[in-house]
Amino acid sequence: MNKTLIIAEAGVNHNGSLERATEMIITAKKAGVDIVKFQTFKAQNLVTQTAEMAQYQKTNTGQNQSQYAMLKEIELSEKDFIQLKNVCDSEGVEFLSTAFDFESLEFLKNLNMKRWKIPSGELTNLPYIEWIARQNVPVIFSTGMASIEEILEIKNVLISNGLKEDMITVLHCTTEYPAPLNSINLKAMNTIKEKTGLQIGYSDHSMGVSIPVAAVALGARVIEKHFTLSRTLPGPDHVASLEPDELKQMVDLIREVEIGLGSSEKKISDIELKNRLVARKSIVAARDIVKGQVITEYDITTKRPGTGLSPMKWHSVIGSLAKKNYSKDDLFEDN
Repeated sequence: MNKTLIIAEAGVNHNGSLERATEMIITAKKAGVDIVKFQTFKAQNLVTQTAEMAQYQKTNTGQNQSQYAMLKEIELSEKDFIQLKNVCDSEGVEFLSTAFDFESLEFLKNLNMKRWKIPSGELTNLPYIEWIARQNVPVIFSTGMASIEEILEIKNVLISNGLKEDMITVLHCTTEYPAPLNSINLKAMNTIKEKTGLQIGYSDHSMGVSIPVAAVALGARVIEKHFTLSRTLPGPDHVASLEPDELKQMVDLIREVEIGLGSSEKKISDIELKNRLVARKSIVAARDIVKGQVITEYDITTKRPGTGLSPMKWHSVIGSLAKKNYSKDDLFEDN
């Protein structure tokens, strides 16, 4: 399939509100995405009570509380996620959520998701990765903060626990919110493909839509992008997220790029055939020529249309005898 799988990362941009999360699903569906993804966790299972916020979280929220306190404020209940799954089903968009603890893994398993998503922060969580691999459904994993050696190690863990290569997609990613352009290193996406042999994609934390669109042009089969109803909302991820009109713009641009990419075969397209004879040139008389005259380079030139003798025959015409009379601009058909 040539279609890129587009994941709208709602993440925690609902700020703990089921109503806002529901609105985000409907908004993302209207934008044309394939999947709406959330983050499922129990704060007490995810972080210690004293774990500090990341610097970007402090900057984006303007607060300096513990991670636990921040996460507790934006945590949704299992009942909420059941409702969100139902909304996705009714809207005709795929529900996906990343689990950040084992209790959440077990809960999400019962929601029968079509695939699992491993976030960058869990790439060194061996029991977590092994558990996901054993579910024997497609897996997408992000590679922010990871070396190529770690990426290869994760691939080996997934495969040794039962997954086949064609069930795994690896996303290039830069873990910073927002990620500066000079940190993206988008060409590394294809290095990952070359080294792993896996399908590749891109999880974007940059501002705007240009980088994910470029990733599709470079071969990304999956695009993941944070979105929000408004960047003015409080919270750690809003500032690095797309607003609804931007999300739709990204989807539309990706779909345009997909059409333009076409196939890898170089051939004359059907639409070009009608233009070839108009745009190309023929050998024509540069001045009047009489039958039997030896043709020199001063007697001929090239002009449109291309319905006469191709200029590729130029050297075979020079030095030959004119087979008929030619007036200036007459096309040579054969000589």
